[in-house]
Amino acid sequence: MKDNVLTVSSDVIAVLEAPDRLAALDAAMPVFLGPDPDFDDIAGLAAGVFSTPISLVTILGRTDQWFLAREGTPDIRAPSDASFCARMIAESADEPLIVADAREDERFACLPSVTGAPYLRFYAGAPIILEGQPIGTVCVFDVEPHARVALDLLPRLRQLASLAASLIKLKDEARRRLLAAEALSRDEKRHALALDAANVASWLWDLSTGMVSGNETFYRMLGVKPARPMRARRFFAAVHPADRKATIGRLRDALASGKEYDGLFRAAKSGRWLLGRGRVHEWDADGRPTIFLGINVDVTDGQLASERTRLLLRELNHRVKNTLAMLQSLARQTLRQTSDPVEFMDAFAGRLQSLSEAHGLLSDHEWGVIHLKMLLQKQIMPYAIDFDSQIEIHKDEVELGPDQAVGLGLVLHELATNARKYGALSVRSGKVVIAARVVKEDEQRVLNMTWHEVGGPPVRQDGRRGFGSVLIERSLDKVLGSNVHVEYLPKGVTAVIRMPL
Repeated sequence: MKDNVLTVSSDVIAVLEAPDRLAALDAAMPVFLGPDPDFDDIAGLAAGVFSTPISLVTILGRTDQWFLAREGTPDIRAPSDASFCARMIAESADEPLIVADAREDERFACLPSVTGAPYLRFYAGAPIILEGQPIGTVCVFDVEPHARVALDLLPRLRQLASLAASLIKLKDEARRRLLAAEALSRDEKRHALALDAANVASWLWDLSTGMVSGNETFYRMLGVKPARPMRARRFFAAVHPADRKATIGRLRDALASGKEYDGLFRAAKSGRWLLGRGRVHEWDADGRPTIFLGINVDVTDGQLASERTRLLLRELNHRVKNTLAMLQSLARQTLRQTSDPVEFMDAFAGRLQSLSEAHGLLSDHEWGVIHLKMLLQKQIMPYAIDFDSQIEIHKDEVELGPDQAVGLGLVLHELATNARKYGALSVRSGKVVIAARVVKEDEQRVLNMTWHEVGGPPVRQDGRRGFGSVLIERSLDKVLGSNVHVEYLPKGVTAVIRMPL
């Protein structure tokens, strides 16, 4: 019998390659992971029922028959096309089959397991049916033929096959639920990570219990510790008192209308600005809201930027009004000093440029404070032949506010213009020495600054005070307590400036 040639009928091939059968098998068990102890009892019962030494619970693949459970053999697989089970399914479809003596049955006599070890003689098998397709078997074998088999044994074998099918289905459903749970867990983790990365707080208000819970960012934003579910009252207490009433009102409106809640409030502990969004997610049978979902986003930076913009606009409006008034005064005073349009434009344009330079510096620093060194460079550099060699500065670190910068800028412009036309900056040998020191007078910081010209042409004072002199002395009128004193000494102009900071 060993030399017999195994022939595989077209019916067997058709069964093994049937698309619907393989699809049902793949859906129920995409991957065979080896014998499963959950099926051992089924194999044991089958062997006991038929009093056989070998029993199997199998999955019949296209090329391999895998053993979910086995008794009496160490193997876990066998070729599908050489199996009893493939022929049983090809012949009887969903009906059990008994082969009393395989050596005497031409359908099985040439199988390698019959002609060779383990020299099987008896076989009984029932198909495992899922989705109407035979995907495997519960079967028993013996190396001795069974001449007589009780008629009630086949229904029992069918029941065991049905039990195996139910177990495969239950395990498949459990596998699918596990995969779904893992996918949901991954989605939840990804969602939580995304919210955390974006600094977005998410929270849920269970109105039936009155409890509010959220992610870690939610508790961190509100400054609530420990980070665990809390009563709604505690949640509202975490809102800044100034914003609490409006926030509760908006939430009540959203609960009553079912529309979206949209509010801006500060956290009571940190003072951070939080933008809140949310809406009712579930209602009970009577239409009452039961679950409210919401998010909070920290918008403190944007809120502060908006407030800073409003302050800057107010400051700019104030500065524009002051500047216009100053320009009108400069224009009138300049016109009084000259009737020549060209001379007027030259004098007025310079003073206008001085204002522009001071405003430009303040604008660059958002109308806060600017350093004295920057103002000195801006106002004097255009009038020096060689700034580095002609201007000597000794100063403390001094910060100037808007009124101080604009007023002192005009003073420096007039001094530098006069020095360029008539004084130390009109010749390369001339020099301007500037000393700026901050002293305390009655707990008030005061800037004492001197402007002293040396090396220039001799100064001739004719006794008349021009508009430049008047402007120098009055440019700091808006800075209370300040004054400027100018002396036209023969060796050079000296100006002494006193200005509270």
